[in-house]
Amino acid sequence: MDMCEWRKPALASLCLALAAISVPAQGRFGPVQVVSSRTLQVGGAALQVDFGPGRFKLGDDAILDHVRMAATAVAAYYGRFPVPRARVLIVPAEGQHGVMHGTTWGDVAWGGMGHWPGFTRISIGTKSTQADLAGDWMMTHELVHMAFPSVPDKNHWIEEGIAVYVEPIARVQAGELKPAKIWHDMLRDMFKGEPQPGDQGLDHTHTWGRTYWGGAMFCLVADVTIRRETHNEKGLQDALRAIVQAGGTIDHNWDLENAFEIGDRATGTHVLTRMYAEWKDKPVTVGLDKLWQELGVSADGDTVRFDDAAPFASVRRGITERK
Repeated sequence: MDMCEWRKPALASLCLALAAISVPAQGRFGPVQVVSSRTLQVGGAALQVDFGPGRFKLGDDAILDHVRMAATAVAAYYGRFPVPRARVLIVPAEGQHGVMHGTTWGDVAWGGMGHWPGFTRISIGTKSTQADLAGDWMMTHELVHMAFPSVPDKNHWIEEGIAVYVEPIARVQAGELKPAKIWHDMLRDMFKGEPQPGDQGLDHTHTWGRTYWGGAMFCLVADVTIRRETHNEKGLQDALRAIVQAGGTIDHNWDLENAFEIGDRATGTHVLTRMYAEWKDKPVTVGLDKLWQELGVSADGDTVRFDDAAPFASVRRGITERK
C-alpha cells in the first residue's frame, strides 16, 4: 500500500524534496527525471500526469487511461474529484509488471511547478500488460487518499481504512468491477482487521492488520449501521461526501472528531462519533459471520452467492449503488 506515511504538511516538504530527485528502487533511492507531461480533466479537477524516464510496453496512453479510470472511480463515489488540482508522477520500473509502490501527500509546493493540493507518486512496471492494469487497485486507493483530511498519526487507521474500503466500491460505481467481486474479497480479507491479543483499540494498535483492515472494518460497520438507522436512505458515502464538501481533503489538517461530526450531521445520525468512542481505546470484535448472513452474502469457493431474502440485503445493494 502506501510506501511513505509522511502526509502531514510539516513533513511533506522534506519528503517531497527527496521525492523530486528520487524514487524507491528495492528500498533505495535513485534519480528521477520528468520526461513528458499530460493533463486530464476528470470530475471537475485538473490532474497533471508526469512520466519519468522509461518506455512502457503498452505505451504512455494506456497508463494515462489507467489514471483516468481511477480518477473517474473516485469522482463517481464522491460526486466529484475531491481536490481541484492534483499531480500524479508515474515512475516506470524497468522490466517489472504491475503497479507496485504508491504514496500520496497533500498541500505540496513543488519547486517552480506550482502548488498541488494532492500529489501521488506511483511506480508501474514497464512490462505491464492490460491484465496487470485491470487487476490493479493501488492507483484508485492512492487517489482516494485525497478525499479525507490529514489527521493525527494515532488516527492513521481511518485514512488507510477509508482507502481500502472505498476503492473497490468506487470502482463498482464507475462500472469497472462487479459487486460479486468486491464482496468476495471482503469475505476473504475483512477478518484481518479483527483485534488480536493485546489490542488496545484502533488509536493505540498500529499493526498492519488493524491499520488497514481494522480501518476498513470500521467503515463497513459504520456504513451498514448508518443505512440501518436511516432505512437505507443514507450511508457512509453521504458522510464522506459531506466531509469533502466542508473542505476536509488531504491538504488540510483536521482532528478526526471534527470530520466525524460533519459526517454525522450529513446522515442525521451519531454513528461515526459513537463508534469512534467505542473503538478508539479498546478492542471491538465484529461478528463477521453474522454480518455476512444479515447482508445475504456468502462464498462457495470462488463463487459468491447473494440471498436477497436476507434481513439487510437492501443495505448490501445500497452500498454499491451509484448515487
